[in-house]
Amino acid sequence: MRSPVHNVGGWLTRRATLRGGRVAVVDDERRLTWAELEDRCRRAVAWLRGAGVGRGDRVVLLLANRSAYLELVFAAARLGAIAVPVNARLAAPEVRELLDDCAPRVLVHEASLEALAAAACDAAEEPPERRLAVGGAPDAWEQALAAATPDPHVEAVSPEDPMILMYTSGTTGRPKGALLPHRKTLFNSLNAQLFFELTARDRVLVVVPLFHSFGLKILAIPALYAGAEVVLQRRFDAEAVWRAVEEHGVTYLGGVPTMFDALDAALESAASPVSLDSLRFLFTAGAAIPVERIRSFEARGLVLKQGFGQTETSILCCLDAGDAVRKAGSVGRPVFHAEVRIVRPATLERGPEAWEDTDVGESGEIVVRGPITMLGYWRRPEATAETLRAGWVRTGDLAHRDAEGFFFLTGRARELYISGGENVYPAQVEAAYREHPAVADIAVVGVPDERWGEVGRAHVVLAPGASLDPEALQAWGRERLAVFKVPRQFVAEKELPRTVTGKVQKHRLVEGP
Repeated sequence: MRSPVHNVGGWLTRRATLRGGRVAVVDDERRLTWAELEDRCRRAVAWLRGAGVGRGDRVVLLLANRSAYLELVFAAARLGAIAVPVNARLAAPEVRELLDDCAPRVLVHEASLEALAAAACDAAEEPPERRLAVGGAPDAWEQALAAATPDPHVEAVSPEDPMILMYTSGTTGRPKGALLPHRKTLFNSLNAQLFFELTARDRVLVVVPLFHSFGLKILAIPALYAGAEVVLQRRFDAEAVWRAVEEHGVTYLGGVPTMFDALDAALESAASPVSLDSLRFLFTAGAAIPVERIRSFEARGLVLKQGFGQTETSILCCLDAGDAVRKAGSVGRPVFHAEVRIVRPATLERGPEAWEDTDVGESGEIVVRGPITMLGYWRRPEATAETLRAGWVRTGDLAHRDAEGFFFLTGRARELYISGGENVYPAQVEAAYREHPAVADIAVVGVPDERWGEVGRAHVVLAPGASLDPEALQAWGRERLAVFKVPRQFVAEKELPRTVTGKVQKHRLVEGP
């Protein structure tokens, strides 16, 4: 049944009624109260409607973290349209590929990305009918809002109607568009509210890009749902993050592990003490974080919580404050609003009714069903059928659980390789080698081998001053791993190719060297 009540876009209206004079969003250029944010959202609705946007149309956002991002996401939702966040770091051919895939009515982009947007649109099969720049002088977006008459309309939708089309990070190749409904946004926000203990008194710093599920669906939108203040930073700078914490009284912030490496280092080298009194906790997701980083922040009196999820589901598991150190290395236990299992891989090709859960300590694939799951992949029925099984999402992530129900990731199902008939999980191999003093970072992939079928190849970022010694590294591995798990090849890299959330793009390593 369709109703305006199901429309996420209406959340701002209700918050403006309750807390109109309180600050809602702060970015590099403005500080908006709930009433002001609501007014700008209504004007955005009017502009989008004037651009021909209606139910089901796509609105592509090629933007940095700024208030316009949130205004457009909520305004598109109010029209029953679909917001499409696009990675602002992509090259023109990559943006063009996404435009051809989703066929948007409108593209809104940073003024600084004019050349990128123009090149992508010029090459697109069906370029968007309207394109508008945000930022610059004069600011076309601000002019459009000023000229628009506020439109309070909120379209009636069902919980299953699509709200966001978010492309996957592309760690295994071509990105797929996950179609995310209004009910998913609601239940993601409820899960985040429970886990983060979010209230209207919180101030949440969002420096993770809003074009990613982490920034938009886990941090920003749940904070607005709870009535909290959202502080947006356009780009990551460790010192700027700590200044914002002091200036705005930030109560929590989220980041990927590489960000916390830099944040920890910035505290270590700060010329004067940084006030951290307002912070309730820190939160990381996107990739596994080293145990020593958790302990480093603990020594500073800060709890570093951890979460795990993916675009298709957002948060699946959370490691709470009380367990952050005791269970360091775990991604926590399943969220409240979802059913999450670890299933034996050998049973997955059967119907879900025949799936078998793993025993404690046994590795399997994580599957999930419930209100936090996607509708499917945009115009990819084969990929949808492969991932969605009778309401269950096959995540492709491998894990085991302990006796208390805490999940520990062991790798990706697609990354698993078989050497001499034995399954090898790269995450386990990588964890062993991260203890080596010469290894600053590592990624292991399976490569073809005439004798064993596949063997491991380790791509290693060396610690400062270290040199690559394959024989010594193999000897180290044989002391800690079964022989078939020890990589046969070691390749020195300046850095590993990563997505914006810190996940290693292993398909790029498999293609080389």
